[in-house]
Amino acid sequence: MLKKLLFVFLSVFGCASVLAQQIQSPAEFLGYKPGEKFTPHYRVVDYFRYVAKTATNVELKQFGTTNEGRPLLAMFIASPENIKRLEEIRHNNLRLAGVESGTATTNTPVITWLSYNVHGNEPSSSEAAMWTLFDLVDPANTKAAEWLRNSVVVIDPCLNPDGRDRYTNFYNSVRGMVPDASPTSREHIEPWPGGRVNHYYFDLNRDWAWQAQKETQARVALFNQWLPEVHVDFHEQGYNNPYYFAPAAEPYHKDITQWQRDFQVTIGKNNAKYFDQNGWMYFTKQEFDLLYPSYGDTYPLYNGSIGMTYEQGGISGGLAVVTRSGDTLTLAQRVSHHHTTSLSTVEIVAANAQKVVDEFKKFFDNSRQNPPGVYKTYVIKNDNNEKVNELAKMLTRNGIQYGFGLANKSVTGYNYFTGATEQYNVDANDLVVNAYQPKSVLLHVLLEPKTFIPDSNTYDITAWALPYAYGLKAYGIKESFKPATTSWGVIKPAPLTNTRAYAYVSAWQSIADVKFLSALLKKKIKVRYSETPFEAGGKKFTAGSLLVTRAGNEKIDFDRVVSQIAADLGHEITPLSSGFVDKGSDIGSYDVKYIKQPRVALVSGDGINSEAMGEVWHLFEQQIGYPISLIRYQDINRIKLADFDVVIMPDGRYNDLSSDNLQSWVRDGGKLIALENAVAALVDKKGFEIKKKEAKKDDKADAKTKTAVKIYADRNRDAIRSSIPGAIFKLDMDNTHPLGFGFPNYYYSLKLSDDIYEMLGEDNWNVGTIAKNGYVAGFAGFQSKQKINNGMLLGVQSLGRGSVVYLVDDPLFRSFWENGKLLFSNAVFMVGQ
Repeated sequence: MLKKLLFVFLSVFGCASVLAQQIQSPAEFLGYKPGEKFTPHYRVVDYFRYVAKTATNVELKQFGTTNEGRPLLAMFIASPENIKRLEEIRHNNLRLAGVESGTATTNTPVITWLSYNVHGNEPSSSEAAMWTLFDLVDPANTKAAEWLRNSVVVIDPCLNPDGRDRYTNFYNSVRGMVPDASPTSREHIEPWPGGRVNHYYFDLNRDWAWQAQKETQARVALFNQWLPEVHVDFHEQGYNNPYYFAPAAEPYHKDITQWQRDFQVTIGKNNAKYFDQNGWMYFTKQEFDLLYPSYGDTYPLYNGSIGMTYEQGGISGGLAVVTRSGDTLTLAQRVSHHHTTSLSTVEIVAANAQKVVDEFKKFFDNSRQNPPGVYKTYVIKNDNNEKVNELAKMLTRNGIQYGFGLANKSVTGYNYFTGATEQYNVDANDLVVNAYQPKSVLLHVLLEPKTFIPDSNTYDITAWALPYAYGLKAYGIKESFKPATTSWGVIKPAPLTNTRAYAYVSAWQSIADVKFLSALLKKKIKVRYSETPFEAGGKKFTAGSLLVTRAGNEKIDFDRVVSQIAADLGHEITPLSSGFVDKGSDIGSYDVKYIKQPRVALVSGDGINSEAMGEVWHLFEQQIGYPISLIRYQDINRIKLADFDVVIMPDGRYNDLSSDNLQSWVRDGGKLIALENAVAALVDKKGFEIKKKEAKKDDKADAKTKTAVKIYADRNRDAIRSSIPGAIFKLDMDNTHPLGFGFPNYYYSLKLSDDIYEMLGEDNWNVGTIAKNGYVAGFAGFQSKQKINNGMLLGVQSLGRGSVVYLVDDPLFRSFWENGKLLFSNAVFMVGQ
């Protein structure tokens, strides 16, 4: 009897063990095959959580949430032996990179990281992510088991859950019982703002280095905790295109190593093998360059990975769409293609695991011992603690080491702002970055004054040097100097205690000062600013400095409330014991203006550039914490504009703009802020004095152009002469005007077009202008450089009792152009007070 019971127990246990190994495929779990439907994000999450509970060789991590509360997940897959020592593998990998100290072994699994669906309306890759996960954990898949013997695979199934659900919810709400493959049908035309972007309408594929968005901050933090050897970012492109995979197109940044180039070819050839077997169309080397540092392929490359983008044709393709060639492209085909390259990449990386790990170590050894570039030390002048703090936070997020001050105080280096080699005394609070460190390649890419561009036909901006973006004076030094003190924190002012002030003064030089103003205004505290510089309490204060006086704020516990707001924000304020200043206008002077709390509206909706609008929205809600109302462009002539003091028109198409209502509102005291193409929309509109600057004709050059025979193959190169894909120009700044408060007599602008305007006439103000030779860095075509001269880029027009602010370039570009945030805030809070 005992033997029978034992037999039954063993039989049941054996069956249970077999059943435990039977993992449902996505089709079995969801009830439909991959590509038959769009899977809502929560069901993608359900499948990953199901596999995490069922498989024995995985570990699922939730590393963050989106703005709308959706989870961000990463699944780690390895052999059963390696999954148990995942942390050991991670720490060993960081020791290989020199990020952590200690002895590392190269006899370690290679880490392959697969990131899917960064653009919400490129949804096929999240479907492929589930299929790929199943193949890697399926006990019957002996090939995958072999790959995982020397590999750890990380799958991030959806980088942009909010955008994905925006797209899939739209599509599922408009499709019929049978998909309509006609490209003109409603299901292929997304409504504004589209699914590409996240909640705040940011392109997360441009945010890896800057990390303006919470999704990117969480993801890059996890990425830097691992530093994978290989990273693939899965995308879709227009549905008339076939499939793209590495190797990438030129230009490559010069710091990308030959090994990184060569192994892209190796991976590409393995992908091509499977596409050739299936007769699938693809291309390489033709598009998608490797220059701009904030992509999902370049950022990993500058961090030692083999970084790549894979692009499947299919944006707006729905479940089926007829392409230009007359073929019908289905979602199932798109999913299959991404699934194939996913497994092909894991396969070829596993086959070369030891070489990949060895080259990874070599990359970081070289980074620490022989950093790229001529400058081995960078010094950032601390003219403003809060600006330096913001830069320090950005460097910290990217794992770049820094400190403050130098033992050898006098150095000779390249001055970013003058372009000359100068001698400079380094102060104790100046930020110092030594290039001899693990992240020296990323450091060089972010700080080099001018990026070398071997091929100007690039996919994105060509200039981004952080000193220009932050408006901080910087020096590049050819010698290696280590900072006197090392710090990973930020400089904080000492809190005020037992103070009774006549008034408190705050500087007006950075976005931190704007955040302080916002906090005061939300508490209904009356705030003023000085229109002219002054000296008081032994300190100098520039024009624009905020003044919070006891007068007018008697109803609150003045000293406690103001000092507490400053302490909560880590913000420095100076108490004044008297309104009688040492130099300049007294606190009660007419030069001290009252800041009326503005009611602000932001134009959005059809025709508006959603990303440009999102930059403004994010600034108000997430950075300065100030209320803002979103109004639709199509309602601008119907709503009561008198309910607002400021209306912001971001970049967009305003072809049908009727300006009568706007103009009447401005004349009655409103303030209109127009950016980029919104400026162009006001040209020739009654009452608005903005005029496009026309390029002067060169008769001789024009004659040559007319007689020259154009070569069809050169058409793209010819277009580059008038191209400007993001370059830095230096503007002359009138910093006595409220729009220029907080700036020196210059401002570095990131130009994305060659737009420039005639000087505004009398009674108006040309605040930011270019006389000549304003070009600083980045690619700008010859014709564009000639055009961007002797004109206005920042201006203010008086119109009745109101004003119009013209901002020709985007001061908030991707929220990394830090110095522009103050400029934009001047337009909102200072101009017209």
